[in-house]
Amino acid sequence: MPESPIDPKLMTETRLPLAGLRVLDLTLARAGPTCVRHLADWGADIIRVEPPAAGDGLGGARDGFDQVNLHRNKRGLSLDLKNPAGHAAFLRLAATADILVENMRMQVKHRLKIAYDDLKALNPRLIYASISGFGQTGPYSTRGGVDQIAQGMGGLMTITGEPGRGPMRVGIPINDLTAGNLLAMGIMMKLYDRERTGKGGYVHTSLLEAQVFMLDFQASRFLMDGEVAGQAGNDHPVNIPMGVFPTTDKPINIAASSPKLWTSFCKAAGHEEWLEVAEWKTNAGRSKDRQRINAVIAEVTQQHSSDYWIEKLEEAGIPCGPVNNIREVFEDPQVQHLEMAMPMKHRTRGDVHVVAQPVNIEGVETGFYRDIPNLGEHNEEILREAGLTAAEIQDLKDKGALGGG
Repeated sequence: MPESPIDPKLMTETRLPLAGLRVLDLTLARAGPTCVRHLADWGADIIRVEPPAAGDGLGGARDGFDQVNLHRNKRGLSLDLKNPAGHAAFLRLAATADILVENMRMQVKHRLKIAYDDLKALNPRLIYASISGFGQTGPYSTRGGVDQIAQGMGGLMTITGEPGRGPMRVGIPINDLTAGNLLAMGIMMKLYDRERTGKGGYVHTSLLEAQVFMLDFQASRFLMDGEVAGQAGNDHPVNIPMGVFPTTDKPINIAASSPKLWTSFCKAAGHEEWLEVAEWKTNAGRSKDRQRINAVIAEVTQQHSSDYWIEKLEEAGIPCGPVNNIREVFEDPQVQHLEMAMPMKHRTRGDVHVVAQPVNIEGVETGFYRDIPNLGEHNEEILREAGLTAAEIQDLKDKGALGGG
C-alpha cells in the first residue's frame, strides 16, 4: 500500500494555529467533514475514525475528487465501535482528545454509547461537536436530514428560481457547507472559553438551523413586516436594477440600485433620459416597474461585449462582473492570485488541486501536508499514542475490532 505523501516543511517548520489539538473525526457525508476540514487545514491532528467495513461513502470513491477535497490532512483509524473491545479502545482515545466531531443521527450515537453524556465524565475538557438534520432535541430530532430536504423545509427553494417556475434548489449543498462552517466557529468559541474555565462542553447546530439563519433579510422581512418573499429569479428581491443582463458574448451581473449608482449607470449607459422617468426616480418606483427597466437595459447591454461593459461600468464605480462557468472561475486572474486551487500530491493520482482554505491569517501559511488516509492506515500509530500496548493492539485485531491496514 503506497504511503501518504507528507510535506515535511509544513509538518515541522510551520507552526499552524491549531497544532497540538487532537480531534476525533466521526463524520460522514459533507456537513461534518466541512467542519473538520477547517480544523485539519489549520494544523489540528485529525484522527478519522471509520468502521472496518467502511465503503467509499456518499462522496464517491476514496481517491475521487470529493473525498480527497473533504478528507485531506487527516490520519486514519478503522475501529468497530459496536465491538466491545473496539468501544473500549475508543474510550481511551476519547480520554486524550480535545475535540470530537460527529454528524450521526441522534439515536445512533446514544446506541453506540459515544454521545456527549457518555464521554463528558471521562474527559471533562472534551469539546463534543455535533451536526444533525433538525436539532438534537424536538419533534424532528430523530429524523435523518440531507441538504436538499433542509433547503425545502427552510424556505430556500420558494425564493430561488424564476417566478412561476416552481421550487428550485440552490446548485451547491449550501446547508451542509454552512452548518459545517458554523460548527467550526462554535468549536473555536468553545476552545477560547475552555482556556478560561478549563472545561469542555457540547456544541451543536443543524442543517435546518443553518438554513433559517441563511434566510437572513428574507427572514427578518417576514418576522418584522409580515412579508412572505417569493421567487425573483436573477433579480435582487428588493433592489432594482440588480441582476443578469445579456451582452454579445456572455451574461454579466450589474448592481446599480442606490440613487448614486443608478445615476452613474444611466450616464455610463448613455441614457441620461432614464433619470427623468418619473416612476424610476425612487427605488420603490423602479421596483414596481422592474420588467420595463430590465428590458430597456438589456436592449443596451446586448449591443456590446461583456468586457466592454465591465470596463465601462468599473470606470463609473458600478459593481459588475461576468457570469462564469466553473472553468472560467479558476482561469480568472483574481481567483488565481488568491490561490484558491491548492496543489497537493495524491498517492495514486499524482499532482492534483483541491479547493483552498478561504480564511487568511497574515504570517501563517496553511495548505496540504497529508493525503487522505487509506482505511485504517494509521491504526497502530494512533493506538500506541493512546497508550495501548502491542499486545492490546493484537487483541483488537484478534477480536475483529480493527479494519484496514
